[in-house]
Amino acid sequence: MQTLDWIVLSITLITIVAYGTYQTRGSKNVQDYLKGGNTSKWWTIGLSVMATQASAITFLSTPGQAFNDGMGFVQFYFGLPIAMVVICMVFIPLYHRLNVYTAYEFLEKRFDLKTRTLTAILFLIQRGLAAGITIFAPAIILSVVLGWNLLLLNIIIGILVIIYTVSGGTKAVNVTQKHQMVVIFTGMIIAFILIVNKLPENITFSNALDIAGASGKMEILDFSFDLNNRYTFWSGIIGGTFLMLSYFGTDQSQVQRYLSGKSVREMQLGLMFNGLFKVPMQFFILMVGVMVFVFYQFNKAPVNFNPVATEVVLDTEYAEEYEQLQAEQDAIYNTKQLLIADFIANKNDASIAGVASANAKNDSIRARARYLIDKAGETKGVKVESNDKDYVFINFILNNLPRGLIGLLLAVILSAAMSSTSSELNALASTTTIDLYKRNTPEKTDTEMVKVSRWFTLGWGIMAILVACVANLAENLIQLVNIIGSIFYGNVLGIFLLAFFVKAVKGRAVFIAAIITQILVITLFLLNQYEFINLPFLWLNFVGCAIVMAIAIIIQLTSKKLI
Repeated sequence: MQTLDWIVLSITLITIVAYGTYQTRGSKNVQDYLKGGNTSKWWTIGLSVMATQASAITFLSTPGQAFNDGMGFVQFYFGLPIAMVVICMVFIPLYHRLNVYTAYEFLEKRFDLKTRTLTAILFLIQRGLAAGITIFAPAIILSVVLGWNLLLLNIIIGILVIIYTVSGGTKAVNVTQKHQMVVIFTGMIIAFILIVNKLPENITFSNALDIAGASGKMEILDFSFDLNNRYTFWSGIIGGTFLMLSYFGTDQSQVQRYLSGKSVREMQLGLMFNGLFKVPMQFFILMVGVMVFVFYQFNKAPVNFNPVATEVVLDTEYAEEYEQLQAEQDAIYNTKQLLIADFIANKNDASIAGVASANAKNDSIRARARYLIDKAGETKGVKVESNDKDYVFINFILNNLPRGLIGLLLAVILSAAMSSTSSELNALASTTTIDLYKRNTPEKTDTEMVKVSRWFTLGWGIMAILVACVANLAENLIQLVNIIGSIFYGNVLGIFLLAFFVKAVKGRAVFIAAIITQILVITLFLLNQYEFINLPFLWLNFVGCAIVMAIAIIIQLTSKKLI
């Protein structure tokens, strides 16, 4: 980080916070503070919805995911357009007609207060945890790579978000997210162009795709039904559709984005905009990761991209063995240069097969390096993150991009963290205020409700910072957030689908079914974690939804027979 990078980073973040605070100062009533005065246009809704989902985790983890596993992760989003159509046809007209502030208000009208309260609490638990992770994600990576203090980073990111979210509520979130998305798109496009330009002059983009494809990085579609494959066409279409229906249809952090629209049409256009552009956006971000993979075919890479992990292992008895692995990787790199040169000159299939074989050996070396890092961590009694997927892209940025652009890309990461976290805090405060506080206290004035909402926003902001301070890394950060959602989303979606489509089921049956289902889903997740069963987390959305609906219907039918 040079002076120019600090200037670019500081100006970008301060401008976003100051602009959002200034534009939305003085919200006097609940309508303005929680629903943005219902003034948002469709493009504001669309960008805000995309920014809410596109956290810093997206821009840190997704390129690393592609670097390691290729483009197959895009299948995760195949259910999103389907979900957008269903939400536009069913959810939005109903929410608008009932004039609700939160999605959970509808459940009391359809079932009863206890079902509304339970569903709101399930949302608060999972989204409260996720808010902490969206702060922790960029903080842990930047602290490791740049040497910044992790605790201080968590606090700084949290405070920046709290300032404008407390000040302006929903409108502040929407206003700032438009500008954050401009920063994010600009930064990622520049990064992609620079990566391609840094490839050797004789390597065309087509050649780069061939090289990536030889090592399986361009395998987009997997039509197998193998549960050992986490991301397949079917898990994306089925599990992904249920996850996206849950997230965009029942998660208040997203529902609040489109409830701020001027009309049903503006809300629907905003969501359809998201449905049309989200998959291409994720495809592009994954392609950035694939191009980073190709870049390291022509440039030597560390055997592990986490610099702290390397420092730890080199300070133990495993240092010599680790250095040997680096030497083996360097030897493979030299071999690949000859094979790639032969392929480019002669389009020799044997050469490209040799590149694939060399990269497979390289993957084996990296796996052995992770094992040594874990052993070194145990020896020194410290927790070291050996899985370096989340460090690949930031490592590339800091070591290969020109000064000034490093600051811009760091601004992209922090802007994404702020945009996603602000939506979450805004939604957490709205749900706490409307579904728990207002529903269970005497009637309050608008001024009092806005004041209470601000205090809840501040409280959830502090809670998110605390969660970030005690959080820990998973296999991959983007998977961690989706795992948290999958544990709760299927159950919540099933409750809403019962409310929409199964009129015979009443509140008592749904309430009991929801409690049983949540216990079962958590049990299934733990059984999978400890390898007693094989059930990838993405399927928990479908399973949870199906279980709660089935149990509720059975309870309702049984109670009728007993009567």
